[in-house]
Amino acid sequence: MNPVKYVRMKICCIGSLEEAKLAISYGASAIGLVSSMPSGPGPIPEELIATIAAGIPPGIATVLLTSSQNAADIIRQHFATRTNTIQIVDQFPSGGYRLLRQALPAVKLVQVIHVQNEASTEVAVEAARHVDAILLDSGNLNLSIKELGGTGRVHDWFISKSIRETIKIPVYLAGGLRPENVAQAIQAVGPFAVDVCSGVRTNGTLDEEKLSAFVGAVRRANERG
Repeated sequence: MNPVKYVRMKICCIGSLEEAKLAISYGASAIGLVSSMPSGPGPIPEELIATIAAGIPPGIATVLLTSSQNAADIIRQHFATRTNTIQIVDQFPSGGYRLLRQALPAVKLVQVIHVQNEASTEVAVEAARHVDAILLDSGNLNLSIKELGGTGRVHDWFISKSIRETIKIPVYLAGGLRPENVAQAIQAVGPFAVDVCSGVRTNGTLDEEKLSAFVGAVRRANERG
């Protein structure tokens, strides 16, 4: 897939409708709403996810982040939260995607691939057969308590670029992005969108100054093409 000329922004770990509106006012095309996780920042109750999702204007992706590896549980989460997109942050059985498609035909599916080595490309290629987008992050599935996002760590962008060039669906780039490095990341990988959580937060709260700097860096990268 060719690099995207206009890179979009997903602001993750949204904790309130006010944070969501602030992110959207700065040009976010998607907001991430984190449900229960084994580790990492930003989880909020499903009831709050539903409240935030209901207050988002049309045209903005409301993304439920789920760590479940069970299709029936994810379907239940969707009907509890009513987001228009589901982001699966852990490994997921290929048969589960079919069940999600059957139950939720209008909902977009995003599979997270935690980039650790060259083998991540093969994992991404297989997952791309079943979902609408791939999100490349820097977690670690092999720890006793899994890291499934929000690590603040950068992974190997060379591998991310290889994945983006190999698969035919949109690629989101996450993992340690912040105002100081996001333009470099865009140039290195050429993603469909960038995804940020900790890079625009202070003490867990969305920081407007950091958000403004991040958005400015993305816009300058877009202007340079």
